[in-house]
Amino acid sequence: MHLSLQIALACVTGYILGSISFATVIARRHGVDIFKEGSRNPGATNVKRILGKKAGNTVFVMDFLKGFTVGLLPLLIADPDNRQMLAICSILSAIFGHSFSIFLRFRGGKGVATTMGGFLALAPWVLVIGIALWLLVFYSSRYVSLASILFGVSLPISSYFLNQSQWVISFCGLIAILLVVRHNSNIVRLLNGTENRFSKKPASEETHDNA
Repeated sequence: MHLSLQIALACVTGYILGSISFATVIARRHGVDIFKEGSRNPGATNVKRILGKKAGNTVFVMDFLKGFTVGLLPLLIADPDNRQMLAICSILSAIFGHSFSIFLRFRGGKGVATTMGGFLALAPWVLVIGIALWLLVFYSSRYVSLASILFGVSLPISSYFLNQSQWVISFCGLIAILLVVRHNSNIVRLLNGTENRFSKKPASEETHDNA
């Protein structure tokens, strides 16, 4: 198959799979319209606030596996010379689909879990460092947004020092930019001191989503 067709297939497949919103599916099974509750963001954090830990963690795992699957397939079946590039195309498309789902009128979540899943397939040690930083920041600050932003920023730095390919380093830099842009409203609230920390308070007391 011609390379251009492989790229197109990777992008379309990644986007369609990425567009599947497990947050809205699980919320609807509980009789909840996630766009009308809490932060109104169709992501794991908002689902956890509204429906509890089990539902929120399920969404996170499913979104994570979504990213992992689209990243792994090209690495398994594509030509060795193009595997990383096609995996990156597929992961980026999945993140875009998650954030701007064709099934949700081009609305969606912020793509952190999907991004993490993609990195497990593409650059697992980069992911390990990023997750370690995420956990450290989250449990010390209780800000999901800050943890997610710093997770993104860590990616190009760790990929560089781990001697990843130029494809992976460039991809990491792009992901860092995307995560920062997707969290722009959270950054404003962090600077203003109005960002909500994640807690076990009722969902009605928390209005801003972080991831």
